[in-house]
Amino acid sequence: MTTREATRYLPRATERDGALHRRSPAEWAWVVAFGAIQWPWLLRSLSGGPPAAREALLARLDLPPDALPHLGSWKADAGLLGLITDHIMTERPARVVEFGAGASTLIAARALQLAGGGSLLSFDQHGDFVEQTRAIALGWHRSFCLTLTRWRGTREQPALMMALDRGGSCTGVAYRLPPGDRLKQIEMLLRRETDGIPATNVARWISVNTTSGPIRALAFVASREGPAYAGPQPHPVAAQIIARAAGHWGSAATYLQRTVAKLDEHGIRDRNLWELQKLVADEIRRLTPSG
Repeated sequence: MTTREATRYLPRATERDGALHRRSPAEWAWVVAFGAIQWPWLLRSLSGGPPAAREALLARLDLPPDALPHLGSWKADAGLLGLITDHIMTERPARVVEFGAGASTLIAARALQLAGGGSLLSFDQHGDFVEQTRAIALGWHRSFCLTLTRWRGTREQPALMMALDRGGSCTGVAYRLPPGDRLKQIEMLLRRETDGIPATNVARWISVNTTSGPIRALAFVASREGPAYAGPQPHPVAAQIIARAAGHWGSAATYLQRTVAKLDEHGIRDRNLWELQKLVADEIRRLTPSG
């Protein structure tokens, strides 16, 4: 069993920048000295590790060659993922808890499966926010228009994922980030929301209307030239795909249900998503043996 939850175990930006977290000169000396020693290993980790190590890891876990995303840019490298695999295969834990879901989630889940089972609980380290407001994006609409072969789908049974696609309008929620290191907060969002080289779900500044007037917001929209762009899908076709697809982060149907529920919490009823949710539920009932 694998679950993926949200956590705020990271300190808030205002706390990180406050007096409680200010370093003394002696502490800064330790940081500089440690950085001077560690930088060669840090640069190596940013590359994601040797290709041979990655290939050996995937072969060991009987995973396809393209099962992992690019491992550079601060993601877990092949060496660390190998150590995680070693530990799970040796200790055979009943439960694994990780803070920050990503490539390690796939590896840990597969290692647990090969080791005889167990549960994996993954916490996402979402950025904090200080204000939220309902917003309308004109010229964009929610659409299950991206093909997904990892996370909530597989190469054998791809899933569909939502993104903003051109046309229509979309009512949602805009969040204002707290004071502090805004670039670091946006960097965290980019790492969490974009995947693939080149990415199909891309970040873009768009104009949205709020009760206080128009503002600029960072959104993730579908690139129609991207390799994972599936285009608009008729609801019956999309329902058949979503009802069947699942991966190590759970099922595509759960992703749809949680999106509808979250919008409902904010008083937003997306007619298309409600219709699609009904069709998916009907398809799952049809696929489930009675009695």
